[in-house]
Amino acid sequence: MSAVFAAHPVFLPMQLRDLDEVVAIEREVYEFPWTPGNFRDSLQAGYDCRVYRAADNELIGYGVLMTGLEEAHLLNISIATAFQGRGYGAQLLEHFIALARERAARSMYLEVRPSNLPARRLYQRRGFRQVGLRRGYYPAANGREDALVLSLDL
Repeated sequence: MSAVFAAHPVFLPMQLRDLDEVVAIEREVYEFPWTPGNFRDSLQAGYDCRVYRAADNELIGYGVLMTGLEEAHLLNISIATAFQGRGYGAQLLEHFIALARERAARSMYLEVRPSNLPARRLYQRRGFRQVGLRRGYYPAANGREDALVLSLDL
């Protein structure tokens, strides 16, 4: 009897060689994307930068987590448009929550645009709660947009 196992997506440390693909998705999903320099700086600073790859090596998404002083800050989390709405965002978020716990963080924070309803629903389902508001935090087509500051107790 033989078993056939389907290959599953994998989480891998982000490498400089991933940046072209990462930046392409960043530009696809955000009106005001991070620059290649933002990602290089995050890698150089030693942040937990991860890519999420399908079995065929296609890039599903990525994220950047900064930890310190028992806190984790999810700086970026993104899923390519072609993979959205299939649960990959929740899987990537869970990966970063587990990573934050491994790094001995007691709380995880992130900012989200009020207009980003799918992300807000994802965070709410996972138990994040609003703990603050940063006025004019994000660039927007008509000036600036606030950021909701969310927190999750780990």
